[in-house]
Amino acid sequence: ELEARSRIRALQARIRPHFLFNSMNTIASLTRSDPARAEEAIEDLSDLFRVSLSEARAQITLREELEVARIYQRIEQLRLGDRLQVRWKVADLPPDAIVPSLLLQPLLENAIGHGIEPLPEGGTVMIEGQAEGGFATIEVSNPVSATARAVRAGNRMALDNIRQRLDLAFPGRASVEVDEGSTTYRVRIRFPLVAGPAGGSRESW
Repeated sequence: ELEARSRIRALQARIRPHFLFNSMNTIASLTRSDPARAEEAIEDLSDLFRVSLSEARAQITLREELEVARIYQRIEQLRLGDRLQVRWKVADLPPDAIVPSLLLQPLLENAIGHGIEPLPEGGTVMIEGQAEGGFATIEVSNPVSATARAVRAGNRMALDNIRQRLDLAFPGRASVEVDEGSTTYRVRIRFPLVAGPAGGSRESW
């Protein structure tokens, strides 16, 4: 178990610099165009570190993970404005279930960066979650353009990272599925619902 936790932290360490780089670029652009919004973004980024980026926590609750993703949405919203819409349908997810940290945020980042941003008119990211039979399913979908499809092959790191961390946290019981439609890109993750304090003892739902 200690070895698995160590590997999870190592995998998380790979994604953090990329995540931080994108967030800081957003803030840098706002300092020139809208200093007040840049200040809001800095406060949100501080909250993101507080909630999820601690090296001591390989796992957090779904409540915290959803909070991380929503804060990231706010940072990107400041940059993209009305071009970005995100619809959340996650009320059915048990908030105290534990998951590897930075599980949902990279999926939202991909959906925005490779789905919404290349579209001049923007678009809507859908995040839907449900719990059934002791498992949770979270689906993230976004519209795609021909340009985004051409470069998506180089953006597999986040998905591979998520697959590995889910497999380490829930060996043989979690999955990541990708559906590349002609107009929609969809990622679906499924994992067992496990209750308990993050990093502490586990009890299955």
